[in-house]
Amino acid sequence: MRRIIFFIIIFAVIIGIVGFWYWQRNSYSKDILKLEILGPSETQLAKEVEYNVKYKNNGSVRLEQVKLIFQYPDNSIIGDGKDSWQEISLEDIYPGEEKTISFKARLLGKDGEMKTAKAELSYKPKNLTAQYVSDTTLTTAIKDVPLTFEFDLPSKIESDKDLSFSLNYFSNVDYPLSNLSVQLQYPSGFEFVDSSPASLDKINWDIGLLNKSDGGRIQITGNISGEVQEDKIFQAKIGTWINGNFVILKEATKGIEIIKPSLYLMQEINDNPQYAALPGDWLHYKISFKNIGDGALTNLSLVNKLEGDAFDFQTLKSDLGNYSSGDNSVVFDWRRISELQYLAPTDEGSVDFLIKLKDDLGNVNNPTVVNKVFIGQIEDDFVTKIRSKLEIVQKGYYQDEVFGNSGPIPPQVGEKTTYTIMWQVKNYYSDVKDVKVKAVLPQGVELTGKIFPEDSASKFAFDSQSREIVWTVGDVSRGAGLLSPGSNISFQIVFTPDVSQRGKTAELITGANITGEDGWTGTILESGASDITTSLPDDSTITDSMGVVK
Repeated sequence: MRRIIFFIIIFAVIIGIVGFWYWQRNSYSKDILKLEILGPSETQLAKEVEYNVKYKNNGSVRLEQVKLIFQYPDNSIIGDGKDSWQEISLEDIYPGEEKTISFKARLLGKDGEMKTAKAELSYKPKNLTAQYVSDTTLTTAIKDVPLTFEFDLPSKIESDKDLSFSLNYFSNVDYPLSNLSVQLQYPSGFEFVDSSPASLDKINWDIGLLNKSDGGRIQITGNISGEVQEDKIFQAKIGTWINGNFVILKEATKGIEIIKPSLYLMQEINDNPQYAALPGDWLHYKISFKNIGDGALTNLSLVNKLEGDAFDFQTLKSDLGNYSSGDNSVVFDWRRISELQYLAPTDEGSVDFLIKLKDDLGNVNNPTVVNKVFIGQIEDDFVTKIRSKLEIVQKGYYQDEVFGNSGPIPPQVGEKTTYTIMWQVKNYYSDVKDVKVKAVLPQGVELTGKIFPEDSASKFAFDSQSREIVWTVGDVSRGAGLLSPGSNISFQIVFTPDVSQRGKTAELITGANITGEDGWTGTILESGASDITTSLPDDSTITDSMGVVK
């Protein structure tokens, strides 16, 4: 019995020794292989990104049967014929050996979207049967999308009205964007009527290829209805199709408010019930009144009490009203106005007077004038807001410190000459929203794609068909360009004259126009600037003769 127990113990020890030898022979830590992806943490839309997959054998044994799998980020643009992942068989990795393999791609997605690349290395240490796998990732953020995509849409409209608006798009991406599409989502109450170009199904449009400095617009017409003060939100996306997936590159959202119509006591200024005045305007006030009650009204007086420093009371004129300078009021009496003497149910009448606003309002913020109207037991205050003054200053140069221009001066037929166009926005009395500057490039004039400051490029668009430039400035504060720096942009154009222009000065940019919604009055402001020709009146180095095409 003792002999049997002895042999059992000896056998167990042998088994343990063999098992320990086998475990030691096959044991290996995959941490001995260092694997990492080196690349940028941030990138621009469609800019080429280089991933360097780096691996190193920090162990003492050779690694065999090595295979690398690299997975590109979702929706990447890769070289022709390449899959979204690549598998590469590698040579053995000797102890201490370090190598790097490079992969390149262009990343597509929205601003702020995170894109992750993955690498996986499989191998077998020499003299071991086990197969090991090491993996790693690198995440890169898309931080710059130089693609303009904006609604051109009014902010207010009455219910059951026709509505026309557009979507402007423009690319300043240093790579052609292909298979582009636009998707639009309408609010409830909007009925689609037509669009240019035609849509696929009222909500989708094919854009196709968009090169750098190319752009266009989608114009849509329809009808909108809703409750007073209801906000209607329009949403749109522009993106590209990759392997059946719609990859969003940019989104746009804008709302429009449903407003209410006029009431029973109505004021019109210059035939407009919603008139927003300008400094220096002559204001023709017309006060209309209507009996909406059940009985006749008799022997009425209608009093207009005018309040506001912007009025020039010395200019007030009225044929039938009496002006009182003590309280700056204009009184209409029933003895001179027949409708005030007797006003039957549903009958209506009106009175009028004329007054001028001062030319210069000084450093006033959000100016107004008020007409307090009293008739019978009714009182209503009509506040007339005074619009800001919005200007676009346009200048053209050959000699400048922004881009540095080149080409013959005077310009010569068939040869390219570059010029710099500078725009500055000036705004006077109140903040202005949704400011846009538009102009047209004549035939023979093209954009070079150079824009300063560079962060304004995403707000700069060009419609290749209409040849219209659109600079979406955005909101401009009161006093910009006057009391404080204005909004500025410079861009370079290239002009190639043809034979018909020889012996003449040629137009470089025409029809410059600025629009914006006055944040105080809610009205659209608009003004223009003179065209720029090759004579360049703002460039002191250019004489008249130097602007004539040779």
